[in-house]
Amino acid sequence: MNPDPVILRHVAVHFDLMALRERLRVREGRDAEELEALVREATAIARPKAMYRLVFIDERGEDYIVVDGVRLTSRVLSVNVGEAQRVFAHMATCGTELDAWAHGLTDMIHQFWAEAIKEAALRSAARAASADLEARYRPGKLATMAPGSLMDWPITQQRPLFQILGDPEAAIGVRLTPSCLMVPNKSISGLRFPTETSFESCQLCPRAICENRRAPYDAELYERRYKAE
Repeated sequence: MNPDPVILRHVAVHFDLMALRERLRVREGRDAEELEALVREATAIARPKAMYRLVFIDERGEDYIVVDGVRLTSRVLSVNVGEAQRVFAHMATCGTELDAWAHGLTDMIHQFWAEAIKEAALRSAARAASADLEARYRPGKLATMAPGSLMDWPITQQRPLFQILGDPEAAIGVRLTPSCLMVPNKSISGLRFPTETSFESCQLCPRAICENRRAPYDAELYERRYKAE
């Protein structure tokens, strides 16, 4: 039987003011003071959260795997998982508290800054989940795939991923819209799996401009590794 999800509702968060200033290109003066005030507000409000669940693979095919009775359809995912027996469904979020605070801001510049603050809170939650998973399961080297990151695994696959995790809205406040976008918007989800070969979805994504790119695009990788024979 697959275990219940691990839920992290009390993630410590510390905002690096100088890093935020550098990223947002905020100079000394009034703007810096206003950003600092926003960070103080966010620090008092922020409750980033995360959850993950160990699940075992029931069945696998050329373009799908079944975990906990739920089918995930992706040729790239199936090949990447290989002969692994277990995977980890995961989700992290900046939290509904910080999201509501950001939506209450009326100044457009402050709203823009708040998105960066929310993203920093999200990263804190993701790091906390990774550290907890490592301490609890010692899984070794893991790779990650997220629904919507590739045409091969479209964003509609969020629905079965949410099903695998149980009830993310009740657990950590993340809900799915009819178009399969997550709310709060600064949330991430995906599947982590043991790997011997490094993999980033970016390697299969030809988008030329992406500030979140983690690996260069490899135009021949799909033909070389994932094309069905």
